Amino acid sequence: MKRLKAIAARAGAAAMIGVIRALFAFLRLLGPERSSDVGGWLLRTVSPLIPVNGVALANIRAAFPEKDEAEVKRIARGAWENLGRTAAEYAHLKTLFDYDHDNPDRPSRVEVEGIEHFITLKEDDRPGLIFSAHLANWELPAICAATYDLETTAVFRAPNDPAIAAIVHEIRSGAMGGLAAAKQGAAFAMQGVLEKGGHLGMLIDQHFTRGVVVPFMGRPALTNPIMGKFARRFDCPVHGVRVIRLPNQRFRIELTPPLDLPRDAAGEIDVQGAMAMMTAVVEGWVREHPEQWLWMHRRWRPNMISAAALAGFDHARATMPVFKAT
Repeated sequence: MKRLKAIAARAGAAAMIGVIRALFAFLRLLGPERSSDVGGWLLRTVSPLIPVNGVALANIRAAFPEKDEAEVKRIARGAWENLGRTAAEYAHLKTLFDYDHDNPDRPSRVEVEGIEHFITLKEDDRPGLIFSAHLANWELPAICAATYDLETTAVFRAPNDPAIAAIVHEIRSGAMGGLAAAKQGAAFAMQGVLEKGGHLGMLIDQHFTRGVVVPFMGRPALTNPIMGKFARRFDCPVHGVRVIRLPNQRFRIELTPPLDLPRDAAGEIDVQGAMAMMTAVVEGWVREHPEQWLWMHRRWRPNMISAAALAGFDHARATMPVFKAT
């Protein structure tokens, strides 16, 4: 019986991979603009029927108590549309990034601000850290880095569905540089990248059960401290990068200058303070374009935060330094 179930599971996974490949082939025929429109329209239309839409609405209400219900729903629909567009754009990930630094005035669907920071990271012979968030099409920065031969390993969390995960990994592998799955033992591989003078890129805006507590959108949130720990150990440049979805299926990538992270009495980078500062940068991005963020994720889980951690959070919030770029 177990063998039959295993065979059935493998057959089901193979069939699902075939369906996804066929869907992506269809989206490629449509082209990047029309497939993005179709994906955005589809999820925006069906979003009120998706159970997790309730999570998105609750998150938006808590983050923006001053907004009326019509605006809350508008932001949620926009977030679903962005997610649908991003999903459809995976079919075109290898060709979506078309910015040419040598010909910046050439018409393109992607524009880049802060390309000089990419160049500096490439030429300074030092390790470096780049944090980002689930905004617009969040895959584009890693493609930008690979395009300019910046030795970067993108840390990713694989989709839960094995069939989708296999296709997404295949697409990412063909468009980006190094990839490191966020799983047990990944920290050793990430450390190895930095020890060799490489660069790590990581999304830091999702819940992490064993994380440090930092302020995010006015509430305490558990955040993965790994970027702060690596910043402390290697004392290397830390940049933020975001993507903004523009009208007419266009994008802008913005790379910040290196952050001036807070330090402790010994002069070493303070891990919790560093994560609080990075998260504050992400919060600013989300507040500027809330309809482009992934509100469906259960980012805030107060039942997982201890009283002691909350006390530390209140202290961190009261003493957190103002974001400063150098």
